[in-house]
Amino acid sequence: MKLGIVGLPNVGKSTLFNAITNAGAQSANYPFCTIEPNVGMVAVPDKRLDKLAEMYEPEKYTPATIEFVDIAGLVKGASKGEGLGNKFLANIREVDAIVHVVRCFDNDDIIHVEGSIDPARDIEVIDLELILSDMEVLERRIDKTKKLLKGDKSYQAELDLLERVRETLDAGKPARSVPCSEEEAAILSTVNLLTFKPVIFAANLSESDFAAGLENNARLAAVKKIAAEQHAAVLPICAETEAEIAGMDPEEKSLFLADMGLTESGLDRLIAACYDLLGLMSYLTAGKPEVRAWTIQKGTRAPQAAGKIHSDFERGFIRAEVISFDDLMACGSMAAAREKGLVRSEGKEYVMQDGDIVHFRFNV
Repeated sequence: MKLGIVGLPNVGKSTLFNAITNAGAQSANYPFCTIEPNVGMVAVPDKRLDKLAEMYEPEKYTPATIEFVDIAGLVKGASKGEGLGNKFLANIREVDAIVHVVRCFDNDDIIHVEGSIDPARDIEVIDLELILSDMEVLERRIDKTKKLLKGDKSYQAELDLLERVRETLDAGKPARSVPCSEEEAAILSTVNLLTFKPVIFAANLSESDFAAGLENNARLAAVKKIAAEQHAAVLPICAETEAEIAGMDPEEKSLFLADMGLTESGLDRLIAACYDLLGLMSYLTAGKPEVRAWTIQKGTRAPQAAGKIHSDFERGFIRAEVISFDDLMACGSMAAAREKGLVRSEGKEYVMQDGDIVHFRFNV
């Protein structure tokens, strides 16, 4: 999974990125590596995997990973190549989802590029640049579909959908705000529209905002209102706090978060929100050689899940031996779970569940 962190200059975007990647670097269990100066791989925290590691004492511990890309700060005119506009648009086209950092905090020492703090305006600035870029892409696709329609009338439904999207973009709204069926969503996913990508608005608040309580925070409310209209998600976060706790040991971090009324770090909450937004989950494999988490789409059947490990597993799939994480923990060992009949044998139609611990049988 590849997430692009975007936002106007001086909204806390790079502070958040640095905190996220530093947190990965400081944790023994969650490795971090830098691919480029603005790209970081961070492990997905999973307490279930930690428990399995305690049980099996494996030679290798492999969590799922997420790639974060700190995309250059956007300015007005990016769609026409202003600032680092072309690079910004190229980078954002490659990500699975967008984390849009929106400044909701006051700080006289950090000048806002637009001169004042207004989350709704800031969101509109970035949305407009992405919409302008999308309109060019969409026009080319509409022209292509019209040509195809002359020889095949089945393309009429696609054309109708694309024109609905064009009306939405013309109205200054992103493509993801267009209500559409699964089939229509599948068509739009082939157009590669920037504003059709899933978005999480990371509302960057101050520590004092969190201390005062977020229920009556007007700036956060403004972000939530826009997110509801755009079918997007919202995550209140404090990039400054994330930077402070990034290098702390687990106990110190827990105490710090508890003082703020939080149980999880912003990174943990961000990853959970991204999984939810993209409809993802994890299944687990466990043994002495390795405990590992594998990321799949919700609704994936056993053979396709096996294919994540190796294509031969899917091609020669026989069955999956499955136990839920909770059942294994309750029994204390795989041997005890087998004695109680809790290890199930599942076939090709089995739909994987989050936290399944699986051993695949295959033959090629």
